[in-house]
Amino acid sequence: MTSLIVHVLPETSGRYTSEEKRHRIFSIIAASSGNLVEWFDFYIYAFCAIYFAPAFFPKSSPTAALMNTAGVFGAGFLMRPVGGWLFGRIADRRGRKTSMVTSVAMMCFGSLVIACLPGYARIGVWAPLLLLFARLFQGLSVGGEYGTTATYMSEVALKGQRGFFSSFQYVTLIGGQLLAVLVVVATQLLLSEAQLKSWGWRLPFVVGAITAVVAFFLRRTLFETSTAETRGAKGAGTMAELFRNHKAAFITVLGYTAGASLIFYTFTTYMQKYLVNSTGMSIRTASHIMTGCLFVFMIMQPAFGALSDRIGRRNNMLLFAGLGALTTLPVLTVVHHVTSPAVAFLLITFSLMVVSFYTSVSGIVKAEMFPPEVRALGVGLAYAVANALFGGSAEYVALGLKSIGHETVFYWYVTVMMVIAFLFSLRLPKQGRYLHHDQ
Repeated sequence: MTSLIVHVLPETSGRYTSEEKRHRIFSIIAASSGNLVEWFDFYIYAFCAIYFAPAFFPKSSPTAALMNTAGVFGAGFLMRPVGGWLFGRIADRRGRKTSMVTSVAMMCFGSLVIACLPGYARIGVWAPLLLLFARLFQGLSVGGEYGTTATYMSEVALKGQRGFFSSFQYVTLIGGQLLAVLVVVATQLLLSEAQLKSWGWRLPFVVGAITAVVAFFLRRTLFETSTAETRGAKGAGTMAELFRNHKAAFITVLGYTAGASLIFYTFTTYMQKYLVNSTGMSIRTASHIMTGCLFVFMIMQPAFGALSDRIGRRNNMLLFAGLGALTTLPVLTVVHHVTSPAVAFLLITFSLMVVSFYTSVSGIVKAEMFPPEVRALGVGLAYAVANALFGGSAEYVALGLKSIGHETVFYWYVTVMMVIAFLFSLRLPKQGRYLHHDQ
């Protein structure tokens, strides 16, 4: 058993022993649990900010207010591509396991710093400055999490079931967001608002740090999926190798991920605000609708991943982009005028079902495009850049267009990006170039 854990698992055999199957499934669980923790810790900041912001960013301090703005921008936009590059390089040159262990350790450290950090009243401008650095640290970590985890889960998954097992990356990504909501709600039920603003907001960060420690030790038991040969290959984990020999693959992945990130954020993080600001529902009703939608979205991932094992990743992507292009405009238009929460739930769940054709295979369809020596870098960097430019900006674009009276332009913007995603999906090979869905 020990030899399987500390050495690279062989990829040459067509069949697996029962012991090897157990180790691979355990590795999927360990890797995806770390992914859940990473996203839980990242989302907790957003959900708790309303309580701790006055303690770190008082209106009386223009410098602190500026740091607040810079921190949100830096963590959401700048640090993700940097994290995608840094951890992709580590994964391709030092190993997937090293990259994933380092990533979750950094997230743990960031959460622990935030949980223990004194406020502005005690240490002055150092409080928002240290909070900013902790948040940037977390942004760097989560920016590197996607590419390495997607690569690892694609490589460790059982042949013939790679789509099914790889889909658990988004199960835990969405699960991290839902778990963050539940922890915050539980804290709100147990403590008064005064207690939450005074010290209670720190508890979710403590929970995040503790769970990250558990994930750290789980990931330390993982076996490595890359080999010494690929890690030592000339150009392994370098931008030069990626763009010299795999530029077309990178552009293809970037092209369809741009639209995919946009529609994902449109029907997840932005949709709650849309239900309140445009549809006119109460915040509580919108929260209940989106919690239900996200739960259904989470549990449907394995089914769509398994579908890709039967019909191929390319067909999954064409169905995603084609249906997204055809249905986004009418769905958003109808939701805008809907009055029934049940109807809104069904419409949003339908759109998330369409998105599931992509999210369930998001990691594996990218991993299949790159050879092992630049796989984590190619997957992570393409995703991070597209996510930062199109996914992270979705809410700002939507609200900006609404503020000038052109909200429907956003519907067309998402639709056009889905058409572009469809065109780039046409460039996908019927079987992955380096990891075949039937192997």
